[in-house]
Amino acid sequence: MTGLQHVKFGTYYVVNLPEHDDFAFWRERARALVQCDVPPDRIAWVGPGGSGDLFSHGERRMPVPDDPARIVRASKRFVKLARNAILHSDTDRFALLYRLLWRQQSNPRVLEDRTDNDVRRLEELDRTVRRDSHKMHAFVRFRLVEDGAGGAEGDGEGNGEGGGHYVAWFEPDHHIVRANASFFKRRFANMNWSILTPKGCLHWDGETMRESGPARREDAPGGDPVEALWRKYYASIFNPARLKVGAMLKEMPRRYWKNMPEAELIPELIAGAQKRESAMVAAGELEFEERPDTLAAIDKAIHGCRKCPIGELENEAVMGEGPDDGSDFSGLMIVGEQPGDQEDMAGKPFVGPAGQLLDAQLERAGIDRGAAYVTNTVKHFKYVMRGKRRLHQNPNAKEIDTCRWWVEAERAIVKPKLVLALGASAARGMLGKTVSISKARGAPIPLEDGSELWITAHPSYLLRLDGPARDEQERLFQADLAAVRQRLEELAG
Repeated sequence: MTGLQHVKFGTYYVVNLPEHDDFAFWRERARALVQCDVPPDRIAWVGPGGSGDLFSHGERRMPVPDDPARIVRASKRFVKLARNAILHSDTDRFALLYRLLWRQQSNPRVLEDRTDNDVRRLEELDRTVRRDSHKMHAFVRFRLVEDGAGGAEGDGEGNGEGGGHYVAWFEPDHHIVRANASFFKRRFANMNWSILTPKGCLHWDGETMRESGPARREDAPGGDPVEALWRKYYASIFNPARLKVGAMLKEMPRRYWKNMPEAELIPELIAGAQKRESAMVAAGELEFEERPDTLAAIDKAIHGCRKCPIGELENEAVMGEGPDDGSDFSGLMIVGEQPGDQEDMAGKPFVGPAGQLLDAQLERAGIDRGAAYVTNTVKHFKYVMRGKRRLHQNPNAKEIDTCRWWVEAERAIVKPKLVLALGASAARGMLGKTVSISKARGAPIPLEDGSELWITAHPSYLLRLDGPARDEQERLFQADLAAVRQRLEELAG
């Protein structure tokens, strides 16, 4: 119900919304208020369970526009963001949306100003709601509560059709349950299921969607026999080589683990990840001939190497390069990921756009590339054809680990005092494990031969950025190179 109150300081409107997520109702009331020229500071938007008692006295009625046909401006982007933002649990969201709608009447391009506080807040609400919906899609786990033939557990991604009734428990942060009903209806169309949440429940019987009030955790089942199969499957696909605990916790917070049968395995899988990764690395180290003892021998050998699928592509191995006679060697070895298209054709490392940027940054830092040994972790160009173009593809962990044989052979011959790894693939090629660039950069990592490893971003990463992000990453890159130059001077002294 919407009320119009005549109070001491003028006319004040209180809009009571029937549902937390009713965008259509909000839009209808907001349009009428704009048509009546009611400014944002004269409206109180009250959600279910809220109170407008401060203005409870006086006449209560909906304002009637003088011109109901008056156009109310609202950009498509605003409508799209508003539909999502209204699902947020922030009690000020209705006022924020109306304030932006009001401002669009005099400034239709207000949403283009990403520095505007209201615009930034709207985008934040939208982003947060989308993230909450993603969590619901990913972490809903159905459990069988009534026996039925062919039953299987649903995993939020379309698995688990069959007989019986399936129930899932989920705890959303925002009012997203009704908005995501169609997703689960499509994915589990042939199942009879219920999703129970503290903000309301959904029930599907194969034909009709029904809603009910909030539920409690104890209303949901604790498990079913099929979960043993799901845990076994999850353990079999768990890849320790790709494990990043921080990133995993960001995408799958611990609060959801209690509803996911496979989550019981995660602590044990994390604890054993390093051991399993070492085993995978060892398995990837295929049998080679005796390690070459000259760079020329390595050059000849890598051109005939077919130990991984990259070597089977139509490409040529690219050998590292440095000072011709070694007398001018600065002690710096620079290691990249792999040759690119231009490097493959030229037969030389870092001659394409990334190499040109590297040259410019090295010169700016006072590092002579000509006095360094420059190579790549992977010796062949990995690509996929798109028409007549060869598009770069990142080498996988096994391919990097297999090629470590060659880059280690180079390092044993070159004997650098300092190795600069450009990017995560190069760092793995040096260490045999995946590390975070943001955490490892800016400090030396001792290697077993007495040299030091320094890690920074790959120049190709900088080329993919623009604007402030590019400026910030170039600043960090330059700081890393400056630290490397200083350390080289210390080692030379």
